[in-house]
Amino acid sequence: MCFEIVEGFAGELQAVVLERDLSVALTKVTQKLGFDHYALTLESPPSRDATAAVLIHDYPDEWARVYVSFDLAGRDPVRRACDKSMVGFSWQDIEELIPMTRGDRQMLAVGRECGIGDGYTVPRFLPGATRGTCSFAVAPGQELPKPSLIAAEMVGALALVSALKICGDAGRPAKAMLSDRQRECLLWSARGKTAAETAIILGISVETVVQHLKMARERYDVHCRQSLILSALYDGLIGFGDIFGWRARTQRQVPLLDS
Repeated sequence: MCFEIVEGFAGELQAVVLERDLSVALTKVTQKLGFDHYALTLESPPSRDATAAVLIHDYPDEWARVYVSFDLAGRDPVRRACDKSMVGFSWQDIEELIPMTRGDRQMLAVGRECGIGDGYTVPRFLPGATRGTCSFAVAPGQELPKPSLIAAEMVGALALVSALKICGDAGRPAKAMLSDRQRECLLWSARGKTAAETAIILGISVETVVQHLKMARERYDVHCRQSLILSALYDGLIGFGDIFGWRARTQRQVPLLDS
């Protein structure tokens, strides 16, 4: 069920051209995942115009006013924790990433008073030295929908790629040139295959797959699998359909029985 939600969201993203389109898509998928609210931020690199940044959310108005009025962004423990994690994390686990101060705890308490309980944040360092986060939150007193967290990780990453496209190509470095074999290895990695599984599929050695992926990361100047996949999605080297369409077709296939 969670995979179907991610696949449907990826399909909707292909028609997203404006921030409001992305907002509508995020509102729907947030509810399907079992959360109450979402917030997506995209911070432009220092060399770019600040107006290129994206901020969309459906947080309660009271919390949004408090956050902006008291300029809490620079003190936000969730935001600081994003610098210490390459994957999504629950707000309950922030203390495992950064030291929590009395002010941090008070800030989270004010958030609960304004209608924001626990949450799950997906941090990403994106192409062009851009940093983005996508958070999903539940109302105070509600538990996080743990079965949906893996899907939330994927939805958050895809939403950030879409937000980056909305900002346009200004300031982006030229597209990395990958060989056909590097793209194949990247595509199978994006589909969730390990280096060993990719090696079997392509009929090459595991060491060769590892080397192809390493060279692809170097050409994109990124240091992890997630950033490599996001960079390739942004450039159009691979598409949402390449990843999710393949998975859907695979799941629908019925094994043939020996007669």
